[in-house]
Amino acid sequence: MNPGVAYALGAYTLWGLFPLYFKLLHAVPAMQILAHRMVWSLLLVFGILLVRRRWTWMRLLREQPAVLARFAASALLLACNWGTYIWAVNHDHVVEASLGYYINPLMNVALGTVILHERLRPAQWVAVAIAACGVAWMTTEVGHVPWIALSLAVTFAGYSLLRKTAPLGSLEGLAVETAVLFPLALVYLGWEGAHGANAFATGNWSLRWLLIAAGPVTTIPLLLFAAGARRIPFSLLGILQYLTPTVLLGLGVWLYHEPFGVDKAIGFGLVWVGIAVYLAEGLVRLRWRSVAA
Repeated sequence: MNPGVAYALGAYTLWGLFPLYFKLLHAVPAMQILAHRMVWSLLLVFGILLVRRRWTWMRLLREQPAVLARFAASALLLACNWGTYIWAVNHDHVVEASLGYYINPLMNVALGTVILHERLRPAQWVAVAIAACGVAWMTTEVGHVPWIALSLAVTFAGYSLLRKTAPLGSLEGLAVETAVLFPLALVYLGWEGAHGANAFATGNWSLRWLLIAAGPVTTIPLLLFAAGARRIPFSLLGILQYLTPTVLLGLGVWLYHEPFGVDKAIGFGLVWVGIAVYLAEGLVRLRWRSVAA
């Protein structure tokens, strides 16, 4: 197997298996889990940077404050995405979380059109419209807007948009983002501790080690993803990304026995058709280009 494909598959599989980890922390409030992800990720990332002696990028932050502002915005979106995802998993909404990550690539396309003024090809318009019909169907038939899925899709699409034009790599960018969030996380955990509600302080060592593990659990897939992204075509990376919501959906339905009735099946089906149209159009264009070359 191509090493790049192996790295990407590893990242997407680990992201899909995240509920197995977060379910072990079901007794811990989502905000505390989020805070621990920020704290331990920062410590691990800075440890890696220290070992690899990669600090030249910090000069860019000093010379261009706008770069730091951009990463502060991406950190906020990342925190919203992480917090929503953790809450969803620990409140038995894994299936709806998977929908968010199915929608996410098409949301990227929509944001690219609105903000970057990229032109959508006709088939891409069709793909986005079909997926939107799926979301509208579930809103109507299930009786509520799938806010978890939409929140995850919008926040991660916005995060991806900011990181797309960011001048720092994956590891350095995560270091800046977690550094921005670190003081907020410490203040929040201190506040919880002062009120006797800090799970790390009151829990046993098994729970503490699980919370400390938030560092490698967060960082390892990102490093695998960065390694894979450098080695394989972006189009292939885009296809492989659907592994994550597929694993999530499988866990939600078959392991956690979340409801997946006809209404949800139709809504998901429309989203999948939209994705199929989007991927098919991309593959056809890729083949045409290879033939023309």
